[in-house]
Amino acid sequence: MLADGELTAPGLLEIYLDRIARLDSQLRCYRVVLSDSARDEAAVAQDRLDAGERLPLLGVPIAIKDDVDVAGEVTTYGSGGHRPAATSDAEVVRRLRAAGAVILGKTNVPELMMFPYTESLAFGATRNPWNLTRTPGGSSGGSAAAVAAGLAPLALGSDGGGSIRIPAIWCGLFGVKPQRDRVSLEPHDDAWHGLSANGPLARSVLDAALFLDATATVSEVSGPSGEFAAAATRDPGRLRIALSTKVPTPLPVRIGKQELTAVEQAGALLRDLGHDVIRADPDYPPSAIMTNYLPRYLRGISDDADALGHPERLEARTRNLARAGSLFSDRRMVALREAEAAVSARIQSIFDDVDVVVTPGNATGPSRIGAYQRRGAVWTLLAVAQRVPYQQVWNLTGQPAAAVPWDFDGDGLPIGVQLVGRPFAEATLLSLAAQIESARPWAHRRPPVS
Repeated sequence: MLADGELTAPGLLEIYLDRIARLDSQLRCYRVVLSDSARDEAAVAQDRLDAGERLPLLGVPIAIKDDVDVAGEVTTYGSGGHRPAATSDAEVVRRLRAAGAVILGKTNVPELMMFPYTESLAFGATRNPWNLTRTPGGSSGGSAAAVAAGLAPLALGSDGGGSIRIPAIWCGLFGVKPQRDRVSLEPHDDAWHGLSANGPLARSVLDAALFLDATATVSEVSGPSGEFAAAATRDPGRLRIALSTKVPTPLPVRIGKQELTAVEQAGALLRDLGHDVIRADPDYPPSAIMTNYLPRYLRGISDDADALGHPERLEARTRNLARAGSLFSDRRMVALREAEAAVSARIQSIFDDVDVVVTPGNATGPSRIGAYQRRGAVWTLLAVAQRVPYQQVWNLTGQPAAAVPWDFDGDGLPIGVQLVGRPFAEATLLSLAAQIESARPWAHRRPPVS
């Protein structure tokens, strides 16, 4: 619409700023809205559109998660102990600007991105637009709630243990954790010791693909410009697909009936679409999450705490987790990274026989706002792990995984399924997800707070 002149970039921006002004007091998606600079950027974008320039995101407002640097703004990590304002954009923001994006604001996160809900003492609770008593998930909860409620057309998230996919599922969005290092983490390279990845939260598969085309920096084989958007618009061909509901973690987890039904229904649809669908489980090493993922996660929290300007201002629970993470030495981190290849090879062996694995999205619906207030670190970790057991293992292996909207639970909250692809196989996931989207559309759904 921008390219065709049906909308102007300033006019589009004002639509979003107006919606934020009307609705964000209920949701608290944004930590800060960059109204003045966004208006300047939209005016420049319009001049470029008028001059005939055509860039993938020219004039499109995009929200940025508040663990990513935007020049002139503080990066809070959800904490009151943050450093002064960043002096330059992170690489992913530079690439979004180069594609023509207008930076709309920075979205809320839980402190140090630790949990799959978005609440902090410093910045309050972000609420799910489908039900204001529930969390949108986390840690990219502000980004997910903003896109779901129509307070941004597209948003940047990060994912160190499901932090894109978890809120995408609970907010009814499409979200992608790309291949490790596909999208730059600079200046925070190797965040959480290789677990973390940047990626999009979007209403449609094609929007997410455009984001990846604009931001991708690493490819196993250098592909043509627009390769991900092209993938999202072509037939995936006949794929071999495994349905798996096996829980990757050693902890006992109860999976909701509706979440299991979503996987069954997805399998039936995929068979109807011509794919070869079987039941098969990845070979998850029983100890992988506890002995490899968890130490890297905790040490990542400790590193982030040390990098703050005022770590003494952290919440008590955060300090306790950071203290636990500090017990894992640099030498231990090196050993875990060296052990990763063997663990990944075992888990990825299922892809010798299939192209994609389909799992439940989350095990249950989102928790209520405030459910973990005044709880200790260990209790909180065990409690949240019961809801979101299917994501972390794929951060350990580093391969791409996507959250696909499916249906609603008995409380009217979105549920979804997870698609996992081979290493570097985002294109396969995008093609398959777009085929599902065409057969079972979701973008028309609007939450009550929108």
